[in-house]
Amino acid sequence: MNAGKMVFAQVIDCLPKYDFCKCVKRYKGDYNIKTFSCMDQFLCMTFAQLTYRESLRDIEVCLRANRARLYHMGIRSRPSRSTLAYANENRDWRIYADLAQVLIRIAKDLYADEDIGIDVEGEVYALDSTTIDLCLSLFPWADFRKTKAAVKAHTLLNVRGDIPEFIHISDGKLHDVNVLDILVIQAGSYYVMDRAYVDFRRLYRMDQGKATFVTRAKVGFQFKRRYSHSVEKSTGLRSDQTIVLTGVQTQKEYPSTLRRIRYYDTVTERNLIFLTNNFVLPALVIAQLYKLRWRVELFFKWIKQHLRVKAFYGTSENAVKTQIWIAICTYMLVLVLRKQLSLSQSTYTILQFLSVSIFEKTPISMAFSDSDITYRNEMNHNQLLLFDL
Repeated sequence: MNAGKMVFAQVIDCLPKYDFCKCVKRYKGDYNIKTFSCMDQFLCMTFAQLTYRESLRDIEVCLRANRARLYHMGIRSRPSRSTLAYANENRDWRIYADLAQVLIRIAKDLYADEDIGIDVEGEVYALDSTTIDLCLSLFPWADFRKTKAAVKAHTLLNVRGDIPEFIHISDGKLHDVNVLDILVIQAGSYYVMDRAYVDFRRLYRMDQGKATFVTRAKVGFQFKRRYSHSVEKSTGLRSDQTIVLTGVQTQKEYPSTLRRIRYYDTVTERNLIFLTNNFVLPALVIAQLYKLRWRVELFFKWIKQHLRVKAFYGTSENAVKTQIWIAICTYMLVLVLRKQLSLSQSTYTILQFLSVSIFEKTPISMAFSDSDITYRNEMNHNQLLLFDL
């Protein structure tokens, strides 16, 4: 990268400009717009995500304080609070949702060889949702409870690189299991879910789609054992059974056989019962696959702690979805940057560097190199001694 470029511009270099323009044109984002284009809106919101700006006024003050640098950041219009608020409320949020999908495809190729600790063929996905609480008086469209509003982000995380390949943003009332109806099942992939997604009609559809699911069994479901397989109890396994459902409704919804694995977790001192349609993988590998579900919980925790997705700059549905999708785009830009520059540091470390160095002209690759540290250590030897020995 050019040593004369600002850190922010180096991050934006990872953005595929041609694909961004296609997304804008698809939804007529810049139609009849003379100033403050969709690119300006995206850059201002990405700046807010990287530097933890708390409000529209905060964004406006920080950018205007550096107005001489706006052109080098790629921002061609002078940002104001009212202009940004109008853009967030009226520009179609699907522009940034489609842009996120473009970045996801780029990141997926870059992280294709990432090690997940388990040797399985096919992609491994962790499915879950997170709830973002909102104020009912300010967000009346986000139905949840009588005295509280909320939105849910239903996420399918590819654990190979922690890439959110699918995100559906809904109000707080949508039950998790309904997301299986809109999820496109990929044959040969592994879907790891908790008990909230146990619906045998939907799981059978997943089985017919040639995909593997791993989930935990609900308490009290009716079944009949057909076969029992030997297990090595020293590994924590307690049983490995082939079963059929015997419930009046469940046996109609899932007429095929299932695999029931009981595993004792020595860390939590709990017995865990897994259900899967895979009869090929060893039972211990099935238990290890379910353990990867925790990656999506860590993803939610990371996003909420380090990006602006809990406090919003606007109150309309379009503004909320725009901010969430631009936050996802920012996360994906950091992932792509990390791989393209072959950085060994964590995503958290890179994000912290970006937050305090956004206006500097330090090449990002050099900022994390050992040569800079060595240089500083060598300079220390030239300092005078405070005391003579």
